[in-house]
Amino acid sequence: MSDEVTFSPDLFRGKARYYDRFRLPYPDALISDLVRRTGPSGRGRLLDLACGTGQLAFALQSSFAEVWAVDQEPDMVEVVRSKAAADPGRVRPVVSSAEELDAPAGHFSLVVIGNAFHRLPRDLVAGRVRGWLERGGFLALCWSLGTQAGPRDWQVAFGALLSRWQAELGGVGRVPANWHQARRQRPDAAVLTGTGFELTGRFEFLAEHRWTLPELAGFARTLSILPIDTLADNAAAFDDSVSAELGRYARDGYLTEAVSFSYELARRPA
Repeated sequence: MSDEVTFSPDLFRGKARYYDRFRLPYPDALISDLVRRTGPSGRGRLLDLACGTGQLAFALQSSFAEVWAVDQEPDMVEVVRSKAAADPGRVRPVVSSAEELDAPAGHFSLVVIGNAFHRLPRDLVAGRVRGWLERGGFLALCWSLGTQAGPRDWQVAFGALLSRWQAELGGVGRVPANWHQARRQRPDAAVLTGTGFELTGRFEFLAEHRWTLPELAGFARTLSILPIDTLADNAAAFDDSVSAELGRYARDGYLTEAVSFSYELARRPA
C-alpha cells in the first residue's frame, strides 16, 4: 500500500548477543494466555516471524511439534540455531525476510510476530500469513511498551539521552521519521480484517522490571536507532553517560518500571 514506509533490512545487524541478553522476555502470563486462547494440540506447527533471537519461539515450543524461527538478519538466526541445539529437531532456524519466506500453504496453526509488524509491509505479510495458516489458525501480534518511551522521570531522561547519542553517532534517519503515520491512518486491525482475518481481541499484561544501570546500557545497544559499530567505538563514554545521567534516579541501585506486554489475536476463518 502507498501509505506504508520502508525500514532498512539490517537495522539490528551486530546486535544479536545484546538482544538475546537484554531484551525483556514475554511474561509467563502472556504465553499461558496465548496458549489457552489458541489451543494448540501439541502436534501443530508454529511460525515465529521476524523472530529476533527467538523469544517467542522458545517460550512456545513445548506446545508444538515443530517451530520455524525466521528472521532476515543472519546473526539473529545464528543465536537461535545455537539455542536450538539443546533440543535438536524441534526449532527450525531460517534466514529469510517475511516477504520472501517459502512456506507451504496451510502449514501452521499459529503465527506470532513480536514487536515487528510495523516494520513489515503489513498488507503483503498479512496476506501471506493467512495463506500459511491452516483454516481456523491464529495470528498473534505481540508487543511490549518501549522502556525509553515510558512516563517515569528516569524514562524521560533515558529517551533524551538516547536521542542525543543517536545524533552524535550518526543514527538519525536509521528509522523512518514518519513510520507511525501509516499505523495511525490504517491501524493493524484494519490491515488484518482487510486481508480476511477475524479479530479475536487485544490482551494486556503488566510486569514490573528492575534495571541496573549496566543492564540499561546493554538494553540501549539492542535498539535500532543506535548504530552498533559507532556505538562500540564510544562504548565507555556512552556507559558513563548512562550512569551519570540516570544514576540519580536509581533506588538501591535499580530503576523500576511497569512494562506493558500485549498481543492482538486474529484468526483465519474456519
